Amino acid sequence: MAPAKKSKKTKKKLKDQRKCKSVSIVSLEPKSLESDWWDSFWQKNSSTCGSAVNDQVEGFKYFFRASRSTFDYICSLVREDLVSRPPSGLINIEGRLLSVEKQVAIAMRRLASGESQVSVGRAFGVGQSTVSQVTWRFIEAIEERAKHHLKWPNSNRTEEIKSNFKKTFGLLNCCGAIGATHILMTLPAVETSDDWCDQEKNYSMFLQGVVDDEMRFLDIVTGWPGGMTISRLLKCSGFYKLCESGARLNGSSEIFNGAEIREYIVGDTEYPRLPWLITPYANKNLSSAMAGFNEMQKNARSLAGKAFSQLKGAWRILHKVMWRPDKRKLPSIILVCCLLHNIIIDKGDKLEGGVPLSDHHDSGYRVESCQQIEPFGETLRENLTRYLEHCKNNPSDMARGKAAVSRQEVDGEPTITQHRTEAMTTSTSPSGPVERGERRAQTVCYQKEKQ
Repeated sequence: MAPAKKSKKTKKKLKDQRKCKSVSIVSLEPKSLESDWWDSFWQKNSSTCGSAVNDQVEGFKYFFRASRSTFDYICSLVREDLVSRPPSGLINIEGRLLSVEKQVAIAMRRLASGESQVSVGRAFGVGQSTVSQVTWRFIEAIEERAKHHLKWPNSNRTEEIKSNFKKTFGLLNCCGAIGATHILMTLPAVETSDDWCDQEKNYSMFLQGVVDDEMRFLDIVTGWPGGMTISRLLKCSGFYKLCESGARLNGSSEIFNGAEIREYIVGDTEYPRLPWLITPYANKNLSSAMAGFNEMQKNARSLAGKAFSQLKGAWRILHKVMWRPDKRKLPSIILVCCLLHNIIIDKGDKLEGGVPLSDHHDSGYRVESCQQIEPFGETLRENLTRYLEHCKNNPSDMARGKAAVSRQEVDGEPTITQHRTEAMTTSTSPSGPVERGERRAQTVCYQKEKQ
């Protein structure tokens, strides 16, 4: 007699039981979570470090740009977002779930090396699709969890920055340096346009940054096409709007021989000369005072260029030509690299000597010249020139802190603390949710203009 046939309900019940059983085995297996990733990674890849790396401590920084303690801190930021859970958790080729630490290592190695997903996957024993998923999950997590590492400084920190610029470069009341760099990419034929084609006939996306005395990014703007001029890039930024409205660079002025020197940043000739943005003298026949100012201003603004060289050197994905990136996602990759740059500074890590780029961060690009000059910007530059000349001729006054300088608040204007509080609650900057939203809105706005 033939055995009785099982009903469809019975088959479905048995299938569900087997599925539940297999899931419980994966989650309870002692070796289901891969925690010894570094030992196996080092054993497999240590030979690629070269002679400059002497031990595993240096090797760790070579591969991931951060010390082990800073790496652990980064893991703590994103742990909640990256915890792998069966049955859908990411696994390696041996079937073990990837630990948070290994996921962070995969993503950071991808960003640090700029190598292909296949190459990075081979180094970690995972597939190309896993590298892609892990990297993007990490980018989304850092973008949200580490935003406090990229923000405009409060009044106390601003005073420290101004003091350090004065000690190092002699510039009174300077709050930072501004610059821009190109992120190169190739585009499919259907997406190419003159807007994304820059002055050197490359397809690129702009990154503009304001940095402090430690080359920490205080504000960034990205998402805009490389075909723009840098002066237009500035004017499209939320930073420009905040400065123009008095919500930034609005603190106490210094008074030198009766002349007011307000807060400002320094930039190259590609930027307009504004009441809060000071550029160098461009004409050839300069007085000794003008030449002295140019030298100090150049040294100060070079911090922005050095910051970009460190950024692109540490996170080589930004230095290599990106192959057909999603232009909607690329700004997030750039932002996350800037956040990692700041985290390394905030944690006191030092990059290895060979990490920053040896050449210019925008090698091959010529410096543009912006002809826009506002009278108050010209007056501020003249006051700074006279101040530097006075300090040069009276070094003993400088040593004793006597350069006929006094501080005053601007009558009728809100205090710096009030302005900064308002800016945090009502304005935009790349570090907060509204500011990141503005960055995306800028990209969307540009696309609408094209249409």
